[in-house]
Amino acid sequence: MSELDNDPLLSRLILAEKVARAGGAKALEYFHQRDTLVVETKYDLQDVVSRADREVEQMIDQQIRAQFADDGFLGEEYGLQEGSSGYTWVVDPIDGTSPFLNGMPNWCVSVAVLHDGVPVIGVIFAPTYQECYVAALGQGATLNGKRLQVDASRTLQNHVTGFGANSHVSPDEVGKILASLLAAGGNFIRIGSGALMLAWVAAGRVVGYYEPYMHAWDCLAGYCLVKEAGGWYHPFNTEGERLLKGAQVLAVAPGAEADLKRIAGL
Repeated sequence: MSELDNDPLLSRLILAEKVARAGGAKALEYFHQRDTLVVETKYDLQDVVSRADREVEQMIDQQIRAQFADDGFLGEEYGLQEGSSGYTWVVDPIDGTSPFLNGMPNWCVSVAVLHDGVPVIGVIFAPTYQECYVAALGQGATLNGKRLQVDASRTLQNHVTGFGANSHVSPDEVGKILASLLAAGGNFIRIGSGALMLAWVAAGRVVGYYEPYMHAWDCLAGYCLVKEAGGWYHPFNTEGERLLKGAQVLAVAPGAEADLKRIAGL
């Protein structure tokens, strides 16, 4: 038995990075031939999907199943497969499908691992940038091997905040949130991939990220990254059916935590 077999977290961390990179490579192939993809809609006309999403998810699932057959698996496209090990993988094969299909670089593969409901591994790979963000509980966070640590001197007022919204949130609510953010002296950016913007919080590119309604596959890998980089995140309820439902998502560096909690009503 190898040392990896004795370390369930490390063995899954190594696999998480491997499948995120492999999924990203496959997605990038589709990205370069996106004009051939048939685009379908899901919840509404803004919620799009293609066979690229489905095939990347299936490939990641198969690679995980080959090594950890008893682990649970939740993917955006095919839903939840229950496990018995206490570990559950939560995967978004392409977060930012709209940017992906429209030729923009702001998309990524997001791979999280939960242990007893807690995000213990987070890997986000952005193929067009060739950036791989990796974190595990108690192990810190890295970007392409370089340690990440949020800057406590950055605030809502002297940095930019990431924001996202979808049709689950009313236009009036979106307007009120952004008005409050601007009134507090902040500014915002939106790139179309919540998972990637959460990674950017860990990397210090944005001081925080807020989205009023987001799913587990979009946020749990980013949550692990932000926590291990020294930030804070609003807990996501992973118990039972709650794991499948959307919730309020906030991850933030210390200097903007109080302001963004207030704006989010937390």
